[in-house]
Amino acid sequence: MSKKQLNTINPLTEEVLATYAYLSDDEAAGVVKASHAAFLQWRLRSLDERANVISSIAAKLRDRKEEFAQLMTNEVGKLIEDSRTEVELCAAICEYTAKQGPSVLADEERDVEGATGIVTHCPIGVVYGIQPWNFPAYQAIRYSIASLMAGNGVLLKHAESCTGSGLLLRDIYESAGLPKGLFGVLLISHDQSNDIVKNDLVRAVTLTGSEDAGRTVATKAAESLKKTVLELGSNDAYLVLDDADLDLAVETCVKGRLFNNGQTCVNAKRFIVTQKNYDAFVTAYAGKFAAVTMGDPNAADTQLGPMVSKAQRDKLHEQVTKSISQGARLVVGGEVPDRTGWFYPATVLADVAPGQVAYEDELFGPAAAIIRAKDDEDAMRIANDSRYGLGGGIFSRDVKRARELATQYFDTGMVFINTFDVASPALPFGGVKASGYGREHGPEGLKEFVNVKSIKIPS
Repeated sequence: MSKKQLNTINPLTEEVLATYAYLSDDEAAGVVKASHAAFLQWRLRSLDERANVISSIAAKLRDRKEEFAQLMTNEVGKLIEDSRTEVELCAAICEYTAKQGPSVLADEERDVEGATGIVTHCPIGVVYGIQPWNFPAYQAIRYSIASLMAGNGVLLKHAESCTGSGLLLRDIYESAGLPKGLFGVLLISHDQSNDIVKNDLVRAVTLTGSEDAGRTVATKAAESLKKTVLELGSNDAYLVLDDADLDLAVETCVKGRLFNNGQTCVNAKRFIVTQKNYDAFVTAYAGKFAAVTMGDPNAADTQLGPMVSKAQRDKLHEQVTKSISQGARLVVGGEVPDRTGWFYPATVLADVAPGQVAYEDELFGPAAAIIRAKDDEDAMRIANDSRYGLGGGIFSRDVKRARELATQYFDTGMVFINTFDVASPALPFGGVKASGYGREHGPEGLKEFVNVKSIKIPS
């Protein structure tokens, strides 16, 4: 009997890029066993030895940057320059981890009465990661490099759309000196994935994806009493307060909405603008969206490439259409172009209000929701009026006050003041509420999948 296969498809041309065979149940179990076997040796390597391998991974990523970037653009349609930037971010994560990991994960001695206390950060075993397609390199590196630095084995079930990227990353890891099998790539179905979660050799699970996927995986892992880290969806709010620099706010919010073709969990998605600035913001923002150049993601002058799939494009269009029927005002875009490729135009919805899809849900694509607030206090209230809480932003000339709002009132895991960003290796990444739990990056991320073990020695 022939094996079931999957295809990767170029979103620009709608043509098949490559065909891959799914693993059988026995083959998938073998990948888990191989990762565990390699882990038993890897865990004995010193922190400095692990850091040296991770440093080598950074170099290998840069050596193969053009190859990796082109593959990502071909698989998911992201702008080629964004793909190059993604590889650079991944290399920077490796460098940060290699530099900081040995000190962050080092044993700590603590004084306790009549004894010496030792806190050690031990690897826990094999960590299983289920990752999406929108950042084929970054999503996989974000959790795997920290886990490898901690001494764990790592498994990756990547989105089918970017299967080639997952396999290339495995090759890069091993070419840099990572033991063969330690980082295992699983080409499996969702049902097979549930079996991996339950596998006794798997000690923890991390997922980046939808709310529904998070609930399913967390439930499966909980049945086996396994730790999870979840990074789920969001409809990040960016507040434009009364004293905002309007030109800066418009420019940054356009960039924040269209980055990665609008398909990022931490894209700026809801723009909450006070009455004082509302009309001017809508006019300026819509003008910039109307001028966006849509086309081949490989072309230097393209500002917006295709979405990853027809299903994703059609879902976004349905959300936009329904929001309009619920009272949102279409200012720019909103029509599926008649052309090859899964394109959707830069779209602006104004007068977005509670009860509308664009207000309540995540629009995963190049569609912006602009919401009117009475004043600064009302803007903060609206921002928090969401089941999500991943990131967000504040535009204000009073940075001290903006910091206070970010610190004390904004109910999210990350806040950007007078700027837009995606991630920094040194800062924890993650959210609250329906956006998930746990943190990646920074010292916090390095310690997510370790056994914090206490040892006591009498004096």
